[in-house]
Amino acid sequence: MLVLAYCGLRWGEATGLRVKHLDVLRRRLMIEENAVQVGSVIEVGIPKNHKKRTVPFPRFLSEQLARQCAGKGRDDLVFPGENGRHLRLARVHEDNMSWFAGAVKGSGVPRITPHDLRHSAASFAVSAGANVKAFQKMLGHSSAAMTLDVYADLFDGDLDSVSCALDHAVSLASVGKMWANPKFQTKQKALLPFVYKGSRAFLIGGDGGI
Repeated sequence: MLVLAYCGLRWGEATGLRVKHLDVLRRRLMIEENAVQVGSVIEVGIPKNHKKRTVPFPRFLSEQLARQCAGKGRDDLVFPGENGRHLRLARVHEDNMSWFAGAVKGSGVPRITPHDLRHSAASFAVSAGANVKAFQKMLGHSSAAMTLDVYADLFDGDLDSVSCALDHAVSLASVGKMWANPKFQTKQKALLPFVYKGSRAFLIGGDGGI
C-alpha cells in the first residue's frame, strides 16, 4: 500500500514488480511489466502506453522494500500472492474482499481503491514541488498535457507561488536599479558613518577617527 501511495504505480505495475526491478541504493523502481487480470487469468505485458519508466521512491521505504526482497531470486515477485504468483485484483466489495481490501479495513481508514492511492501519490508529488515533466514520468502518462488535464486542480496553489515569485523578482530588480543610480549612492554615502576614499570605505569611529 505504501508503494502505491507514495510512488503512484498502477495496480498491475505494482503486482508485476520483480526483485530485479528494484535499485535500493538509488531508490528507483524500474517499471517494465504490467500484470493485468482478464477474467480469471493474469496476463503479463508491458506497461500502459507501451513505455517502460523509472520511478523514485522515498528513503523511508528503502528498508521495508529490502526486507520484502530478502531471500528471493532476481525474477521473484516483490509482492507475490498465493504460491508466489501474481496478486489478484484488489476487490473492495464486502462479499468478495481481496488482500488489499482486508488491509484497508484493518487500517481503519475509509474505503479506498488502489487508484485512489495513485491520486494520493500525485498530490504528494505536487505538494513537494515536482515539475510537470517529472510528475508525468512518475505516473507514466503519455504526455505532460494529459497530466495537466487530469491533475489540473492540484496545480491551483501554484498560482500563488508564481505571484510571490514574480513579486520577489521585481522587488530585487527595483532594488538593484536603485543602488546602481549614482545620485542614490551619493545620498546614501552622506547618511552612512563611513568615509569613502576611491572605491574603499572606512568606518568612522566614535571620536571622529577612522
